[in-house]
Amino acid sequence: MVEPGWSTSAAPFAYAGQELELFQEARRWKRYWSAAIGRYISGDVLEVGAGIGANTNLLAGRPFQRWVCLEPDAGLAARVALPTERHRVVVGTAGTFSPEPQFDTILYLDVLEHIEDDYGELRTAGKLLRPGGALIVLAPAHMYLFSPFDRAIGHFRRYNAAMLRSLTPPGFQIERLWYLDCCGALASLGNRFWLRSPIPTRRQLWTWDRFLVPCSRRLDPLVGHRAGKSVLAIWSKSRACDDV
Repeated sequence: MVEPGWSTSAAPFAYAGQELELFQEARRWKRYWSAAIGRYISGDVLEVGAGIGANTNLLAGRPFQRWVCLEPDAGLAARVALPTERHRVVVGTAGTFSPEPQFDTILYLDVLEHIEDDYGELRTAGKLLRPGGALIVLAPAHMYLFSPFDRAIGHFRRYNAAMLRSLTPPGFQIERLWYLDCCGALASLGNRFWLRSPIPTRRQLWTWDRFLVPCSRRLDPLVGHRAGKSVLAIWSKSRACDDV
């Protein structure tokens, strides 16, 4: 069941991108990054920008108590197929909730780049996280890879590690700051300077997921996760921190 948010001040939101269904098919890539964050997911989980629920279902096997799929686009939220009775959908944003600790894990999976005030967003999320909890951001990496595709789906920016480090909310510390998919970065570079495609074709996606992602899984550790087309940041909230 889709539940409305409790905030009445936000204007209706409609997501501009058309890529969500296509990227559901990137199964190797999803297995890769989900393995990197799996052990940090626990307790009460807030998934910000759940979209049509592709990542919700991907992560449904992780241990948790309650999972809230938060999505500002009511049309997308209505399409989320909840995998368990412990899942629920709320239409709204992080500001929808009262600013008090109520979650153990908060996820921004290819979402933060769509939010103009990213620092304010993570401060808001920080207030919702219980001490000891994990704040997880997966985002596209490097502004030099910013392409017509980024623009078409409403990205404000791509990130590097320093940019994400600068967004650390008060009372938080970084547990992991990694680049992922060094081979995919080469494909993104090609799209940025030569193909300039507003959206990858199904064949391009299949080639990347089938061949480049497995290569990246082998090479990323060898290069110390210092290169990649995506960047992953995981913060923990200090157990001594009662308010951020």
